[in-house]
Amino acid sequence: MKSIRVIKLSGTPYDMGYAHGQRFHDEIHMFTEERVRLSQDSDWTGHNLSRAAVIALAEACVAEHQAYAPDLMDELQGMADATGLSLAELVINNGFTDFIDVVYNLGAEAEPALAPPLVADNCTAFMVPPSRGASGQAFLGQTWDMHATATPYVILIHGQPEAAPEFLTFTITGCVGMIGMNSEGICVGINNLMATDGQIGVTWPFVVRKILGQTDIDAALERLTGAKLAGAHNYQLLDSQGRGYEVEAMSTSRHVQELAEETITHTNHCLIQQNLDVARERPPSSQNSSENRLRRARELLANDAVTIDDLMALTRDEAAICTRPKPPMRVESCGAAIMSPTSGDFWSVWGIPADNEYEHFVI
Repeated sequence: MKSIRVIKLSGTPYDMGYAHGQRFHDEIHMFTEERVRLSQDSDWTGHNLSRAAVIALAEACVAEHQAYAPDLMDELQGMADATGLSLAELVINNGFTDFIDVVYNLGAEAEPALAPPLVADNCTAFMVPPSRGASGQAFLGQTWDMHATATPYVILIHGQPEAAPEFLTFTITGCVGMIGMNSEGICVGINNLMATDGQIGVTWPFVVRKILGQTDIDAALERLTGAKLAGAHNYQLLDSQGRGYEVEAMSTSRHVQELAEETITHTNHCLIQQNLDVARERPPSSQNSSENRLRRARELLANDAVTIDDLMALTRDEAAICTRPKPPMRVESCGAAIMSPTSGDFWSVWGIPADNEYEHFVI
């Protein structure tokens, strides 16, 4: 079994970013270069663009990130100084799936975007209220699916910022955070959506980290609903009291649903009509995968006393959910994370969940 790599970061935002960049210097370079290259490819974004054109769009997003999260941009500056990469390049590394929406919509004003045939977003997410969890336990979790080349870059950050709550986040080298829980019991997970309304704005990992910087769920929700989003994601938020929200968020449209007595599951297609109006059409195989995974997740979570073992089994389900790489996209389940804010438990697995064991962490 290969364990997930854990890096402890503490101190000022700049200190945390510098330590992150120094520890994973070479990996951050390789992963960033791959994501910049993919952002130039019409198979991913609908436009064939030069590197300079892609970087220009990312540079335009930098100012939005600085206005939204100056502390996190200090962290990114530390990473930039440690690696020699630019803030624009690191914004692409962090928010690649949002940045694709930006390039699709704004990549070439004179030419409409083609329909990109390639997508890499098979994440399956779930939120279990206390009324459906065994022993009254609430859970939030998901698989994280991406092109298989991303798996080696998966890490877990144990963050101890000097002026914000302690946190754990499942993420990749060079990215400030993707899925996580803080010491105040605030949890957040995501799954990607595809939009036509991408704009110069803030990419989703910075929203995730801002959520993890809050001490109550209402403030966390405001950090999401008040953001000028670059692209489309579905977000799930849960706290230690079992209060939760799902926010299906496009750049220009978002829908908030409060967690009630039923488990919420989500995959990678919009479920809200107002968001379907600005959603990008998915390739048929991708749409079918998303619909099948949603159906399967609902089947597996239909019982009234969901346990951590049930949720781990869901992420390992090879009938629909746990994904192995196949051409042409070679998408796989690169890992998974499950959290219970009511108990402070955090479980994570590196790589394909069906092939690997979960590790337990406490915050």
